[in-house]
Amino acid sequence: MSGCQENKHEAGLSPNPESGAVAHTMASDTTALSFKSHKIKTVGILVYEGVNSLDVFGPHYVLGQLMGIERQLIALKPGNIKTVMGVEIVPNTTIDEVDSLDVLVIPGGFRGTIEAAYDDKVHQWIRKIDKTTTYTASVCTGGWILASTGLLKGKKATTNWYDARNMLDKYGVTFVNERFTNDGKYWTSAGVTAGMDMSLALLAEIAGKDYAQGVMLDMEYDPQPPFEGGSPEKTKPAVYDYMNGMYKAGVEAIIEELEAGGDTAKTVSRVKDPVCHMSIKPDTTMMATHAGKTYHFCSSMCQRAFEKKPTAYLE
Repeated sequence: MSGCQENKHEAGLSPNPESGAVAHTMASDTTALSFKSHKIKTVGILVYEGVNSLDVFGPHYVLGQLMGIERQLIALKPGNIKTVMGVEIVPNTTIDEVDSLDVLVIPGGFRGTIEAAYDDKVHQWIRKIDKTTTYTASVCTGGWILASTGLLKGKKATTNWYDARNMLDKYGVTFVNERFTNDGKYWTSAGVTAGMDMSLALLAEIAGKDYAQGVMLDMEYDPQPPFEGGSPEKTKPAVYDYMNGMYKAGVEAIIEELEAGGDTAKTVSRVKDPVCHMSIKPDTTMMATHAGKTYHFCSSMCQRAFEKKPTAYLE
């Protein structure tokens, strides 16, 4: 655990006054703790242009609390990469230089994720590494990449909420509407923050529940959101429709482009939503006219925002 690396041992967690971590709460009876010995030595997380920051760093932090392991951020090619939010990552290595791992984590993102799901070289590398792993995992839309390799065919998995069942079904995977799940060696999580829950469950599998709970305390991981939401079932319908529309427009455009293979004759012309700037098909029924020109929208929320103050978006 952070701040406790040098003095931890299999019997318990040693005090470290600078860490403020788990030691003081457990020191009274460390003999009651049950930790598992483990053989995990290498954890690799795939990173690529446009990956989601938290998809990467949630598992990187949680699984990094395993004693005696080597963590690697593994890029598709040499050079730094930028996450979807513009955070620059300096990878440790590339897929051409890694032949085996004990744990492989495949995070999600947006465009880069879909591109990886159509990349044969990425598929081949994941399948090769999977032959050596004790656990292979995905976070959020990273499940699309893992499913596209064929490794999850006939298995149960979860992924990001958007069109989840169809996104997995086309690869022969049974979608399970859970925060995280595992089927044999394969662990998958729902969107972004669920990757931390999955990583903690995987940590408990590897090192024991007491150890994982110690990591949770070190992180002070006790989520209490300010209001209900965060899943399709708990989200206001108008908000869900807005987000679903943005996802749909973006995902369909990227898939259409990749499947066309650069042949513009096979792609549908698109227009830009003036509110969210999403590329969408011009046949959408959500539209508005201003100064004699018609504008199209990915969702009713964008349409209403535009109609209230069109000049704010056109400027």
